[in-house]
Amino acid sequence: MATNRVNRRRSPRHEVEAAALLDDGPLPARSGIAATADAPIRDHVRAVLAAIGEDPGREGLEKTPERVEKAFQFLTQGYSQDVGALLNTALFTVNYDEMVIIKDIDVFSMCEHHLLPFFGRAHVAYLPKGKVVGLSKIPRLVDAFARRLQVQERLTVQIAEAIQQHVKPRGVGVVIEAMHLCMIMRGVEKQNSVAVTSCMLGGFRDKLQTREEFLSLIKKQHEGLG
Repeated sequence: MATNRVNRRRSPRHEVEAAALLDDGPLPARSGIAATADAPIRDHVRAVLAAIGEDPGREGLEKTPERVEKAFQFLTQGYSQDVGALLNTALFTVNYDEMVIIKDIDVFSMCEHHLLPFFGRAHVAYLPKGKVVGLSKIPRLVDAFARRLQVQERLTVQIAEAIQQHVKPRGVGVVIEAMHLCMIMRGVEKQNSVAVTSCMLGGFRDKLQTREEFLSLIKKQHEGLG
């Protein structure tokens, strides 16, 4: 039985252009994702466009390499952020030892396996021990780790461990719920699947009642607050 094949026609010019642009070598690791004089991201984007059979010079794609370069610089800016400085500059001595929760924090990150986005919500809680951290610093901390090439499991642990290390509370709990385009628009193509990860440290790991209180509160809908 005959099968239909999709045949992308690539001109010799496209193949030569792709080979020439890819000859720049690999991008440096870590913060080297930013453009460099020797291997700007835009050149590699042009190579990819040519390699899939597109014409990087046509009107709709002419500025695409520069746009992608700027997008990647923004989406990976977390590599250059100092997490310690972020938290240590906003610690305050307060006589409060009950749970602090910042829930429904928007999360946008890039899966390191396919360079496709995953997005969702993070819920972060800690038990203060003499000091609290400025509330706005928790979402900034989430962004600092999310704006890197990530896997959700590592992202969850990094947020929790950073708070434990710099704020030194009696415990930390982090839950992330996210949808991954690498399994929604490709692969298994499961459009309604949600990945849930958690990291519990200190009192959240050791005390069932504390952990259950946290998990209960992040599910609660607050009338008039969205």
